[in-house]
Amino acid sequence: MLINLFTTFIYQPFFNILVGFYWILGLFVDGKPDMGIAVIFLTILIRIILLPLSLNGDKSEVERREISQKIEDIEEKYKNEPIEIEKEKRKVMSTSKKVLFGELINLFIQVAVALMLWKIFKTGLEGEDIHLIYPFMPEFDLPFNLMFLGKYDLSRTNIVLNLIQSSLIFILESISLYTSPYKVSKNDVVRLQLVLPVVSFIIFMGLPAGKKVFVITTLIFSIVLKIYKIIKRKLTETKDKQITEEKEKSDEKEPEKIVVATK
Repeated sequence: MLINLFTTFIYQPFFNILVGFYWILGLFVDGKPDMGIAVIFLTILIRIILLPLSLNGDKSEVERREISQKIEDIEEKYKNEPIEIEKEKRKVMSTSKKVLFGELINLFIQVAVALMLWKIFKTGLEGEDIHLIYPFMPEFDLPFNLMFLGKYDLSRTNIVLNLIQSSLIFILESISLYTSPYKVSKNDVVRLQLVLPVVSFIIFMGLPAGKKVFVITTLIFSIVLKIYKIIKRKLTETKDKQITEEKEKSDEKEPEKIVVATK
């Protein structure tokens, strides 16, 4: 039941969109279109659809940190009273249901997208899911051209794309750490700038290049979005500072009122 719902409402629509991008590319190139380019377009579309979640991420991060700080304060205050700690923790969680619900929704969406992409790269690109193509879709040649840029086989692993992916992870995490409004610990630097890129390189080493094209496009999108958020925050801070300074100058120039005493 769940598998059928997933296929009908999530996998099949996006698989058809990918094939649609592939067909459109075929209108502008001689010979077979590049499925890797179609994957890039699909990735951008997915990121645009999920953009509200990404833009809301900063607010969620603030709320998560507030919850974490409250729990730390409770543990410090009642460190010798485990029963009281659990009681106070439940109170915090009960007042943070909206945040927790939002996190669950976000997690569900991320898992659904991950499963959809896994199936696309597992069976979709290999042509096993052609029966899921909608009847109104235009005709296209099979098999799909899986040679990205003419040299990267999307169905096989590629160390160059793997290296690019890990490098982009390092860049993204570096930008996040050095522009974070929160205090960054040494452990954060080691974990995010060193361990994460290396571990991701090892984990993704055996995965096909198609998945790496998706991840690389996602990381580039995330870097651009992160830079946009930083610029927006800086402009807001500058504007607020100017307003404050102008208000202070206005208060200084305001003439003192002379009160004349009357009998």
